[in-house]
Amino acid sequence: MSGILILAEHRRGTLRDATLEAIGAAGTLKAALGGPVTVLVIAADPAPLAKAVSVGAVDEVITVARPDAATYEPHVYEAVLRSVIAQRSPALVLMPHGVDSFSLAPAVAIGEGLGFATDVFGVAVEDGQVVATRAGYNEKVFVEIDFPGRIGVLLTLRGGSFAPETAPASPAVSAIDAGDGKARSKHLDWRDPPATGGIDIPGSPFILSIGRGVGDETNVAQFLELADGLGATLGCSRPIADNGWLPKARQVGQSGQLAAKCNLYIAMGISGSVQHQWGMKHVENIVAINKDPEASIFTIARYGIVGDMLEIAEELRKQKGIQ
Repeated sequence: MSGILILAEHRRGTLRDATLEAIGAAGTLKAALGGPVTVLVIAADPAPLAKAVSVGAVDEVITVARPDAATYEPHVYEAVLRSVIAQRSPALVLMPHGVDSFSLAPAVAIGEGLGFATDVFGVAVEDGQVVATRAGYNEKVFVEIDFPGRIGVLLTLRGGSFAPETAPASPAVSAIDAGDGKARSKHLDWRDPPATGGIDIPGSPFILSIGRGVGDETNVAQFLELADGLGATLGCSRPIADNGWLPKARQVGQSGQLAAKCNLYIAMGISGSVQHQWGMKHVENIVAINKDPEASIFTIARYGIVGDMLEIAEELRKQKGIQ
């Protein structure tokens, strides 16, 4: 077995960013695993989606056109995906971790005898074998999983864990008939998730994030004003969200959001646990402000300031003329 097979995920005819992230992950593993990177597109009209996945390290796009796949239907997807796996024998199968894969991935893994791990945020190849990293014990530890005796592995990837691939490519595109599964359910309507009030931690280029050093809830409002005055998005560590001082949508870290497109991250009063550092792993420029010179946040920061975050915030407001 060789190569990587990625299942494309789409909504209302539009490719989801999670698929581009899976392609990005595949690009980092391609040389170590050998074989091609193939994307499988199942849709009523797969042509536009095939074009959208023609990026990065993709060598081939397989399209399966089915009228009953205009929206996700688990029985159709399972039949098609299992058929393609049986034909191609990929060493690794990737799909986004989400509502689609919750039912699909276990059924495919069991049916094809594949090693299986979900909600994965790290993948490596060691001695020719896939090793996946995911969280355990309520996000308190990282767990590395290998798959002895398995000739193929299926992983679902946590959104925002891998940089999306967008560089244009010209892979081979082939249309096939695969799977004889019949739809057993009917799509009725879309329900959009609750609005987050414009909070977009994953897409923000500049984030100012606060932790327990803020002291108490009465001090939080001034940092909302500071972030707004600096043109930043306000983020926070888990204790701030757990206390209800800021909404969960602002939490950065393994159990919160990944700062996927952030270029500048100012961490104020954040000690820098491993879980929080995970949310900053794509950030090139980290500024750490903490009273404790031994805080672990300084080990990953490009710039560090040892001092009281409230005093430094006040000085920033003065220099920037923020009331």
